[in-house]
Amino acid sequence: MLNVPNILTLVRIFLIPILVVFYFLDMPNRETIITSVFALAAVTDWLDGYLARKMEVVSRFGEFLDPVADKLIVTSALILLVSDLDVLDRVIHTIPFAISVCIIVGRELVISALREWMSELGERGVVSVGALGKVKTGFQMVSIAMLLYAEPLYGLPIFLLGELAFYVAALLTLWSMWAYLNAAVPVLFESSTQGD
Repeated sequence: MLNVPNILTLVRIFLIPILVVFYFLDMPNRETIITSVFALAAVTDWLDGYLARKMEVVSRFGEFLDPVADKLIVTSALILLVSDLDVLDRVIHTIPFAISVCIIVGRELVISALREWMSELGERGVVSVGALGKVKTGFQMVSIAMLLYAEPLYGLPIFLLGELAFYVAALLTLWSMWAYLNAAVPVLFESSTQGD
């Protein structure tokens, strides 16, 4: 059960309390540290899946744990950001930012519930991760990392760029959710019809 990909997924989960602790510490290079912790988590997200396929050690435990770890690290980072008054003072408008956070967190809840239900129906493959989901995840990870770093870098307004990328991530999240739900609709309606 415990192979290299699963260990990397567990590392991603263990990075969450480290991210939270350093987020609230007032210390030199704080932004660099929290961004590095989050970036390390993002890299393990890609690496564990790649290694599982490459080493042919895909397991049920890994298939369960990987999306849980993804949702935990993303949701934790978003909660930290929306709880930070300094962040809310810097965003262009707090309402679109808060709505985008709700979209991303809400989508994760909806898709998790949908996958669980489709699994019970023996149709989990209908809602498997596609290319759009991977692009969405990429935008989420990059934008959140930029929002965590927040400081200008080589003259680039990293926070502003991160915020704009975050709105793109929210739009991709809606599109991805629609794609999942659209793929599941025939099975959902067929199942409800048979049950009536």
